[in-house]
Amino acid sequence: MNAPGKPVPDRDRSIGTILIDAGRLSPEHAERVLKVARESGLRFGDAALQLGVIKQDDIDFALARQFDYTYLPLGDKSVSAEVVAAYSPGAPVVEALRALRTQLMLRWFDADTKHKTLAIVSPARGEGRSWLAANLAVVFSQLGERTLLIDADMRNPRQHELFKLDNRVGLSAMLSGRAGTEVVRRITPLLGLSVLPAGALPPNPSELLARPAFGQALDAFSASYDVIIIDTPDARHSADAQTLASRAGGALLLARQNVSVLEHLRSTAESLASAGVTIVGSTLNEN
Repeated sequence: MNAPGKPVPDRDRSIGTILIDAGRLSPEHAERVLKVARESGLRFGDAALQLGVIKQDDIDFALARQFDYTYLPLGDKSVSAEVVAAYSPGAPVVEALRALRTQLMLRWFDADTKHKTLAIVSPARGEGRSWLAANLAVVFSQLGERTLLIDADMRNPRQHELFKLDNRVGLSAMLSGRAGTEVVRRITPLLGLSVLPAGALPPNPSELLARPAFGQALDAFSASYDVIIIDTPDARHSADAQTLASRAGGALLLARQNVSVLEHLRSTAESLASAGVTIVGSTLNEN
């Protein structure tokens, strides 16, 4: 009896094989497609589209697998639909996120600088910090970067909702010494992405974040991850965001169109600068 061989990587598999294994194309339809492709000189995907046995979304799915560009098919409910980068790689907002990723790679995550951690900061609630942090983490993981998203908003956490995680144990347990790195969760449908949820809401979030344990955790994570994104609480109503940005070393300042107040943005930027934080850039949430 022959021993089973190693699984063939998706990059070495044909589009037809990927679609059959994913349940998107039946073997019978695949045979019809192969026949038409040979007779007409069309590529497999083009012949399958012509026959109407698959849709363009199926082609996009197979190509993403071949090029190690992981995203979820529409209708998949593994993560919230708000994490648009996980579902719609061609959407204009995702293109904008990739452009932002490029700027951050040039300005902060450059290999020569050895920067790995960035805090997402804004003055008030409702400006989109959690949405931006989640989607940025996804597009960095799609680039092949080992990415960790930390929900450090232990007042109004959201990442467990966006990635559909149990939030009973997380960062708060780590910082209080009641848990270790096992609370970090791999997002299995999205290769290279891990999330550390906030965990149970503590009565003393500011004190927990100010402990040496948080800096020690970041140092330990830096050995395992290429990019660490920190979701923070609103900067105006606690010192948490300033503490987190100071630990990270760098911050991306977020404003929301028709919501953010210019004076609040200015004061937030000044408080970050006074704490020695590098403001890597600012971005506008137009949603």
